[in-house]
Amino acid sequence: MRFNRLDLNLLVALDALLTERNISRAAEKVHLSQSTMSHALSRLREHCKDELLVQVGRKMELTPRAEALRDPIRDVLVRISATMDADSEFDPAQSDREFVLHVSDYSMDLLFPHVLALAHQQGSRVRFKLLPQVGSPSRSLERGEVDLLLIPATYCSPDHPTEAVFEEEFLCVVWQGSQLAHGELSIDRYVNARHVVMEPPGTGQPAYENWLMQRYGITRQIEVSTYSFSTIPSMIVGTELIATVHARLARKAARALPLEILPLPLAMPPLVQSMQWHQHRTHDAGLAWVRSLLKLGAARMDAEAPAKKSS
Repeated sequence: MRFNRLDLNLLVALDALLTERNISRAAEKVHLSQSTMSHALSRLREHCKDELLVQVGRKMELTPRAEALRDPIRDVLVRISATMDADSEFDPAQSDREFVLHVSDYSMDLLFPHVLALAHQQGSRVRFKLLPQVGSPSRSLERGEVDLLLIPATYCSPDHPTEAVFEEEFLCVVWQGSQLAHGELSIDRYVNARHVVMEPPGTGQPAYENWLMQRYGITRQIEVSTYSFSTIPSMIVGTELIATVHARLARKAARALPLEILPLPLAMPPLVQSMQWHQHRTHDAGLAWVRSLLKLGAARMDAEAPAKKSS
C-alpha cells in the first residue's frame, strides 16, 4: 500500500530499525527475514535520501535525520494501533489480552494482591505484565510500550490523561533496639541520623532529596540506597539506620519485624499515586476496565487493612 509514493509497510520496518538500531533484531521484532529487512532499509534510504543508520565501530547509530523521524514515526504507529486495537466492548472473562504496566515494587506489594483478587472474582482471563519503574516512564507511554503507568502524580506527563488512585503519607521506621527508638524524633536527630533510601532507577538521586532540599534546605546522610521500596524496612533491623517510607508499608512491615514507627518530624505533603494512559487510548474499553480495577483494588486495600496504631 502506497501513500504519496511511500510504501506504508516500510513505516513498521523503519520504526523497528530506529528502535533496535540493529538489522537482525529489527527483523526479528517484526517477524521478517534479515534479508527482507536489509532490503527495506535500502528502500528507506533511497526514499529519505539519507543513510538513516550508519556503522560506528561495532554498533549502528542513527543519523540526525533518523533521530528526527524516530518519535513522529512511533507516534503515527501508536495512533493507528490505538484506533484499530481498542476494545469498544470488553469482557474480562472472555479476553486473553495482556496489559503492560509500569509499577513500583511498593504498588506490587500493597495494591496488586487486591487487584488480582478482584480480577479473579470477575472470572478474568486477562494477563498482566508488571514492569519496574524507569527514569522516564512517560517515554514508554509515548512509544506505546506500556498500557498504563502507576506512578506519583508529580511524575505524570502533562500531555496525557491522569487519575488519582489513592493517597499515601510517610512515616519513619527504626529498629526497636536502636537509640533512635527511644525519645522524641526531633528534626536534628532525623537530619543527623544515617538513612536508607530508595533511588529510582536511572535518576541518580532519591526523589525525596530534591523535595527536602527545596523545602527545607537540608540534606540527609544517606548510608544505603536501594532500588526497592519493600526491602527497606528489613534493612533497618539490627542497625542505627532510619528510613522514611510509605505509611502503609511501614505498618505492614512493623507487624512482621521488630520495628518502631515514628512520625516524620517534617511537614510533608501526601503522595498522590496516580495512573496515566496515552491520550489515544482513553476510549479503550479494556484499558478502562483495568483503570476501574485499580480504583476498586485501592478501596479494598484500605477496607481490609488492620486498624492504624498511634505512633
